[in-house]
Amino acid sequence: MKQIIALGGGGFSMEPDNPLLDLYILEQSPKETPKICFIPTASGDADSYIARFYECFEQHDCVPTHLSLFKPPAEDLERFVLAQDILYVGGGNTKNLLALWKEWGLDTIIEKAWNQGNVLAGISAGSICWFEQGLTDSFGDQLQPLDCLGFLTGSNCPHYDGEANRRPTYRELLAEGKIKPGIAADDGVALHFIGQDLHSAVSSRPHAKAYRVGEGYEHELETRFLGKRDTV
Repeated sequence: MKQIIALGGGGFSMEPDNPLLDLYILEQSPKETPKICFIPTASGDADSYIARFYECFEQHDCVPTHLSLFKPPAEDLERFVLAQDILYVGGGNTKNLLALWKEWGLDTIIEKAWNQGNVLAGISAGSICWFEQGLTDSFGDQLQPLDCLGFLTGSNCPHYDGEANRRPTYRELLAEGKIKPGIAADDGVALHFIGQDLHSAVSSRPHAKAYRVGEGYEHELETRFLGKRDTV
């Protein structure tokens, strides 16, 4: 089963005291103690980011490791990557991520991992990279469309409620035909795809949502809160 879990925001890097999305990712592996590999390429393999990953996942029933292209963990990257159960891609500069992955052949290796049933997951840059296009700030201050890996059809916009200019810019680019219709996710929302189909949208925040967005429309999707709702 081919699975991708794309986070609009949240997870260990944004919600260190709220593990709901990270636990959801772990639960999608058929392994009882899955091997989860953090790929922080988009952040330049920032040491602090890697440390936060271990601080989170060492508390859970899994085997955490990471893949740095600046300090490769193994000479045979393909063998290393395909031996993991979950690949979790961090946020940062998506354009640089794609360029480095292509240079190392990691894009092809990750596609093999996806096809063999490894769970792919990621936040922000690690969300939009899976789609045909994404809305990114990789080029500087202005949000722009970026062609991505195309594992999933359409476009993706993370941080839909978390950054003031995300929603209006995405809608404007869609209206101008500069980006393909797609799915937007608030901070705290994960889009869970099985194959090419959106299986579910889940959230770590009670009011966070996902949306199908195109030229002239924005449809709110059913989004399941993973926590316990307050009762009156």
